[in-house]
This record gives sequence, C-alpha cells and structure tokens, in this order.
Amino acid sequence: MWIPSKLTRPGRLHNTITRARVLDLLKNALDYKLILFRSPAGYGKTTMVAQWLANKPHTGWYNLDDSDNDTFHFANYFIQALNKATNNACPNAQTLAEKRQFSNLLNLFGQVFGELQQFSDKSYIVLDDYHLIHNEEIHAALRFYIKHQPENITLIMTSRTVPPIGSANLRVRGTMLEIDHQRLAFDNEETLRFFNQRFTDDIDHQTADNLCQYVEGWPSALQLIALQAQHHNKTLAQSAHNVAQFNHAHLWEYLVEEVFDLLDKETCDFLLQCSILEHFNDTLISALTQRDDALAMIESLNRYGLFIHPLEGEHNWYRFHHLFAEFLTHERQSRIPKQEQILHESAAKAWLEQSSPHQALRHAQKASNQALIADILIEHGWNMFNNGELTNLEKAIEQLADEILYREPKLCMLKAWLAQSQHRYHEVGELLLTTNTQMSKQNIALSTQQKGEFNALRAQVAINHNEPKQAFELAELALSQLESHVYRSRIIATSVIGEVNHVLGHLNQALSMMQQTEKLARQHHLYHQALWAMLQQSEILIAQGHTQHAFNVQENAFRLIEEQQLQQLPLHEFLLRTRAHLLWSLNRLDEAKACAYQGIEVLGHHETSQHLLCYAMLARVAIGQEQWKQAEEFVENIKSLLNQANYHVDWSANASFSLILYWQAQQDFPAIKQWLATANYPQDACNHFNQLQWRNIALAQINLKLFDEAAETMAFLQLQANKSELIADTQRNLIVEALLSVAQNQVESAHQHLSCAIELANHAGMIGSFFVDNARLTTIIVQLNERSSLNEQPQQQTVQFLKSLTQHKHCQASPFGQDFIAKLLTTPNAPTFVHTSPLTQREWQVFGLIHSGLSNERIAQELDVAGTTIKTHIRNLYQKLGIANRKQAIETAEKLLNI
Repeated sequence: MWIPSKLTRPGRLHNTITRARVLDLLKNALDYKLILFRSPAGYGKTTMVAQWLANKPHTGWYNLDDSDNDTFHFANYFIQALNKATNNACPNAQTLAEKRQFSNLLNLFGQVFGELQQFSDKSYIVLDDYHLIHNEEIHAALRFYIKHQPENITLIMTSRTVPPIGSANLRVRGTMLEIDHQRLAFDNEETLRFFNQRFTDDIDHQTADNLCQYVEGWPSALQLIALQAQHHNKTLAQSAHNVAQFNHAHLWEYLVEEVFDLLDKETCDFLLQCSILEHFNDTLISALTQRDDALAMIESLNRYGLFIHPLEGEHNWYRFHHLFAEFLTHERQSRIPKQEQILHESAAKAWLEQSSPHQALRHAQKASNQALIADILIEHGWNMFNNGELTNLEKAIEQLADEILYREPKLCMLKAWLAQSQHRYHEVGELLLTTNTQMSKQNIALSTQQKGEFNALRAQVAINHNEPKQAFELAELALSQLESHVYRSRIIATSVIGEVNHVLGHLNQALSMMQQTEKLARQHHLYHQALWAMLQQSEILIAQGHTQHAFNVQENAFRLIEEQQLQQLPLHEFLLRTRAHLLWSLNRLDEAKACAYQGIEVLGHHETSQHLLCYAMLARVAIGQEQWKQAEEFVENIKSLLNQANYHVDWSANASFSLILYWQAQQDFPAIKQWLATANYPQDACNHFNQLQWRNIALAQINLKLFDEAAETMAFLQLQANKSELIADTQRNLIVEALLSVAQNQVESAHQHLSCAIELANHAGMIGSFFVDNARLTTIIVQLNERSSLNEQPQQQTVQFLKSLTQHKHCQASPFGQDFIAKLLTTPNAPTFVHTSPLTQREWQVFGLIHSGLSNERIAQELDVAGTTIKTHIRNLYQKLGIANRKQAIETAEKLLNI
C-alpha cells in the first residue's frame, strides 16, 4: 500500500515570501546535475524548493522518512516520482520496482536510463530530507544514477547533512549547485517582508534588522517570535524590545524534537560538552573532552547540519549558531548539572594550553575555583594588564577571598595598579595600607625586590596626591631596591621621576625622562606605560609652546592604541581630552568637541566622576561658540561632579576655568565671588596646572574689581612662568594682563601685553586663549588694528583670526541688548537720563558698538547704514548722555554695566 502524500509536493505556500535573492541563484539550475539544499532544521529548504518549482510542470517529489532506507521501498517511490516528472516515461521500470523484479538498484537504474531516452523535456526530481537515508546501497545507487542521469533531468536534494553520494567530486567538476544555510538565512529585507505579511502594523527597518541579527536569519526562529507576539497580543516592536526575554520554550521543544532526539547518545554528550565553549577548534575540544578524534567529531557535526559554523578567516575554528548554543546550554544545565563546574575547570585548563588566559580566566570564574583564578592571575595577570584587559582582571580579583588575595604580593600589586590605571587614585593608598595590615596578620615578609615594587607604586600615589618631594624619594628608593631585570617597576619609578620634574617646572629634564620611559616601555612591551609616557610628553611640549611637536606625539599615541588595541583603556580618554585641549587652543572647536564626546564614550557610564575634564572642555567650546543653553547644561554637570569627589588641582583648575568663563559671560559676579572665597591657592606656579589655578584667581579678581590683588597675582604668575619656561602659560598670562589693563583704563599697557601675546600665538599657533573675554579683548584688538599694530606682526594666521573676532562678535559681545535695557529701566539707582532722555533702540546699538571699540566706519558696516547716519546717532546720544567724546562714552557704558 503506497502513501500518496509521499509523492506530493508541499502545499500551503500562501504565507511564504518570495525570495528573489535565492531564486536568482537558481536561474542556471539547468547547468547542474544536482541541486543540494543543505542546512540545519528550520531554514526553509523544503519551502524554498517548493517555491522555486511551483510553476514547473515536469516535477516529481519524493518525501523521505526512515522507512525509505528499505531498498525496494526506496526504488518504488523513486521510480514513481520519476514517472510523474517525465509523463510516465518509465512504465517498465515501475513494474519491475513494484514486483521487486530487480537484483539491485544499479540494474533497475539501467532500465530507467534506457526508457528515458525517449523523453526530452526538462524535468526535476526532488528527494526531500535525504539526511534520513543511511543505507549505503541507496547512496551507491544514487552516485551511479547522478553520473549517468540524462542532461534534461536535474536531481534536487534537501538535507541537513552532506549526503555521501560523491558530492565533493560533483562540486569540483562544477556539476553541483549547493545552497547552504548562509544563503537560506533571511537577510534584513526579507525579514521585514516576512513580518509585514504577518502583522497589520508596519514594522520599521531597525526592528526587523535587530530581530534578524538576533536569530542570525533562522526562519523558524522568526516564525516562533511572530507566533509568540500574536499569542500574547503584542506588537512586534514590543516583542523585539524585550527579545532577550523571549520565551524559548517552544524553540527548545522544536530543537529537541527535530534535532536532539534524532542523535545518538555519544553525539549528544559530545555536543553538551562542546557547548561550554563559545568557539572552539579540535585541539581545544580534545583537551576538554580527552578525545583523540575531536576533529573527526567536529567535522561530523558540520556534516550533520547541527548549527555549527566555521569561523571566517580561521582554519578549523568553529562556533554554534548562538540560539542553538543557548539551547545546548539549557540542555547541559538540565541534563548534566553536576558536570558544570568540572567542564568549566577543564575549559579553563584547555584555554591555557591554547595560550588564551583571558578565556581561561572566564571559565575559572564560572567554575568559582578561586585557586585556579589566583594561579591564572599570578602567571598571566600582568600581560593581560598591559593588553588593557582591566575590567576582566578586576572582576576576577574581586572574586578572591582575602586569605587568597593577601598571601600573594603579586595579586595585591595588581589590584592596586588596576585602581591606579583607572584614575581611582583615592583607592590606591587605602589598598596599600590594607595590604600591609593583612600581610602582617598572615606573617608574610616581603623581599627587597617586592619592597621595591611596592615603593614604585607608592611613589606613583605620592605624585597623584601632588607630593613631589615624597614621590621623588620613594622612586629613588625603589630604583635602589629593584634588580635590573625587573623592567616594569623600574620603568614606573623612572616615569615618576619624570613627573616630579614636570611638577617642579623642570620641563627639559621631565621631557627627557618621559622619552626614556617610553623607549624602555616599548622595548619591554609595556604599552600601557608607554602610552602614559607619551601623554606626559604631549603635556610638557604644549607647556613649552611646541604645539606641532605635541600634535605629532599624540598622533603616535593614537597609532599605539590602534596597534595594541588599547581603545578601552582610561588612558585613551586621557589622550582624547589632551587632544581636545590642543585643538581648542588652536581654535578648532568642532574637532575639540568631538574628542571630548569620544572621551566620555570611552569611560562609559560607570566612570561618571572621570567625565569632569571632558565636560569642562565641552562647556568651553559651547561658550566659544555662544551656545549658551548647552554651556549651562555642561556647567551644571561640572558643578555636580566637583561636589561628588576630591580632584587633583589639575582637574579642579580646568573645571574652574570653564566655570569662570561662563559666569563672566553671564555677568554672574556673586558666583565668581563665592568661588574665589573657597578657591585653593597653590604654594607655587611652576607647572601648567598651578599656573591655570592662579590665572583663574586673577580672572576672578579682575571681574570683582580687585585690581591690586589681581596685579600682584599676575606678577607672581609671570615670574614663575618665566623661571620654568612655560611658554603657553606666558602667553595666556599676557592676555589676562591685557584684560587687567583694560579694566584699569591703562590702554598702552593693554596694547603692549596683547601685542606680546599675539607674537607668542604666531609662534605656537595657540589662539584659543583669546576667547578668555571676547568683549574686552575686541576693544583692544580694534584699537591695535586701527593703529596698524596688528599688521606689523610677522605671521597673519593669528591676525586674521583676531580680525574676524572683531568682525563677527561685536553685536553678540555688546551687552546692551533688550533684556539688559529692560532691567536697567527698572533699577532704582539707574542714571536720570535713562528715564528723562531715553535712547532709541538704534542709539543703544550704536552705544554698545562704541563700547566694543569700533570706529564710525565699522559701526556703519555692522549696521549696514551710511556713515552720515551713524554720525547723527552719535551726536544725538552724546547730547542725551551729556558727554563730549568717545572716551567719556566708554566710561559711561562701563558705569551702566556695573549697575
């Protein structure tokens, strides 16, 4: 009794999508003897073949199952499918098959070929689910059949495995077309159409892309997601949003029925063991499972279509489809939970044999084997540290109990350096004290060598706390205790001595030490320390006014990060904000902003206290671009962060500079006064960050009209800057001195200071410092320009920038806007003329531009009116104000501003 459905092609194709991309691959199907659709379960092999052959009349279809391994059973159905495709061209062969009157399949196929000579139409024979056939006689017969198959007939197979029918030979000879799981997997566009066909609400591209990526294009998984969304009355967007909480129960049931239950116990056990690994090769699997035939087993898994993918570009490395990997993990934890720890420990040891300590450490942690974790950290921790694997190391160390951690000095050092390298300086000293206490309790005595290593770290802690004298002593002591072959700690001690010189203003010595540190660190592959030394060099060079040299050092640092894959190191953020500072000083504000945002991204949300300097730079850029709403937001972030932690003077000074610039622009003098009352006054100003803090103090004093104190501050600053040859700070100080002179109406002195500042800017290209007070500086610049002083400068880059500053900033710089006038009119102590002889709106505009230092001609250009009109406005406002000349007009404007 024959079953008709076994010879019927699948119906119910109404809910499928047309897959033009795959159909295009089949346009030349006539050129092939065999078309093989090979993929794991659920990739739509049968559906795809049915769609392709839907309109082709000469098609025979044979749905295989386990019973078809019987030779006579297979022969009968195969000949019936062949006859269906060829208009019953083989009736004699069909009779022989039905009556079992053939000695073997080869003889029967000989009869078939004889009868097919009379049939010339193109036809197709489909063997669906051929992976269910394991009868070698059938395999051999099909090899014979394919070899002698007429040219007008194409055989099509769907299978989860590579069928043993000589497919390798067919592939080499170009007579087989293979459509594998990668081609059958849905792409983003097909996923979008798939869901749009099932949901009334339009599905956006991003949702479809996310789902496609999640299931790696596996059609059955997409179908289950759609059914689950419909079952729970959710939109697809809602289901996609919580795709991580997708109920996998139906998917697991599907895989158990369609895959796992069909495998023998040995293969199941092997799969469960392999599933402990995210990716693997034969050597790794052999060490894990203790099997000598690991490669053969892996290859058999690949042939059986068990959702295993070779890694692209890697020889003999594999991974599971990640949903199948999740399924195997679920089955492993359900079926063999007692082996979980043993498998992770075996995986850790196997990865160590592969020289992959980071993978080994991950499995040791999952096994909760503290002794194994400690062994891996002791042996490989510093190499991982140098490669930037800081987060993984910290998680591992946090898992260790105190008795394990503190009996091994190397682990204690590693934990402290992890905190140091991530800018958590306040933790390092506490860690060292705790380590000392715990080691004393366990009676652990340090060797001279180990004392040297700890002293090198203590020296770094001291310089972090701005204690250069103690840092220098500890670094020298460490060098005397360390043996010559202990490169890391010697390099650190050398670096600290370089930092001490930097802090004390000995810039040439500091630069030399940092160059030496970089060279040694590179030589011994300590790239983390090499990067630190390069960043220090950059800061020193900027302080010396060598901006191009500093820029080049930064470029080399970026290359080092790229080459050694150090992108996630906190030092990468240090480099980005140093670059942002340099770009700001060169007036490349958009680029500076981009670097600051990238720096925040590198640190991530868990390091918010370290975002301070990036926010300070973003605020500075926003102020320079007059984006006041953004500036206000950044200022609020800065104030919040300053209240959350204690920062080094370098950080707090940079943050304070941005705050003062903002308060100054907003004329928030009470905020400036409050800041000055609590400001830190450094003992000296021989380095760039103490210079900046003192310059902040001077700016605050100028804004609060404490001119004598400001003059004293600036005299101290310039003396220290000249002594330490701080070129960049000398230029910045000159600009502040010019502002002080303007505030005291010392015009000639202001001109002199600004001319010197411009000359230094021409030398170093640092023009961003002129943003310190646009309104006041514009007045001096215009006056210098009118006296032709600017044109006498040796280079024109700075000159052009300053001239453009006067041309585009006057209206914005003028404080006499409508809001100010409205406030002035309601102020009790406003001058009488404000009410009795009020200025018109245009006269206020002209008054403000006079205050900005513009000539009559420039005012006319600014307001786009005739020069005679401006003269009329000036005459009228002079009469209303009761003044006689431009100098008195500027003085009157200052008085109004002070009100």
